Amino acid sequence: MKTLGIDIGGSALKGAIVDTKTGKLSSERFRIDTPDNLNPAEMAGAVKAMAENFSWKGPIGIGFPGVIEDATIWTSANLHKKFIGCDGAKLFGQATGCPIAMINDAAAAGVAEMHFGAGRGFMGKTLLLTLGTGVGSCFAYQGVVTAMELGHFPWGKQGKSAEKFIAASVLEQKKLSWKEWGGRLHDYVAVLETLLWPELIIVGGGVSADHDKFFKFIKPRAKLVPAEFFNNAGIVGAALWAAEKK
Repeated sequence: MKTLGIDIGGSALKGAIVDTKTGKLSSERFRIDTPDNLNPAEMAGAVKAMAENFSWKGPIGIGFPGVIEDATIWTSANLHKKFIGCDGAKLFGQATGCPIAMINDAAAAGVAEMHFGAGRGFMGKTLLLTLGTGVGSCFAYQGVVTAMELGHFPWGKQGKSAEKFIAASVLEQKKLSWKEWGGRLHDYVAVLETLLWPELIIVGGGVSADHDKFFKFIKPRAKLVPAEFFNNAGIVGAALWAAEKK
């Protein structure tokens, strides 16, 4: 079965047709940059353009960077605030004419990694972090994925969201060295280990392709591995979610 997966991020939409039996992309990945803070109607237009690029008429899985309950979006830290309270399935379904399945973006990455990637076959406690514009997170036990919002864990003296200090975007914005940024990740992971006691930690997002540059500065108790799908995990997981919900 093939399904269109779309990963909505803070700076772009990425999508591809996915073979949900293997987790492999059945098309080239397509990207639509969103440098401006798109409102829901504008984002719906971008999702429509993504579907039209593939001439797609079937189910679509969409990973969104926020709390998702059923199809309702309840938080939007790095996107337009008008998404809060929005029915994502209705919004994007009307734009594309396709059935939509909504899922948190990090949970989508977790679904991909636990089914076909770095967590494949592992039944213990797994923490997955996606490092990008913000920080996405999910937790899995016996292969079952649960979305979390650990990127918004209060951090520092001012109690700001942790992602303001340890997201991949901060690496560029603050012109940090890999050692400086890796040290921040070490401190963050150490706190999460105290809270959750994971046995496996998977790090995804585009920066995970450079894991050899910063993993050496993180000293977790748990086994630390990069996501096998790297920046495609959200696409694959969203497609798997849509296939499951069909």
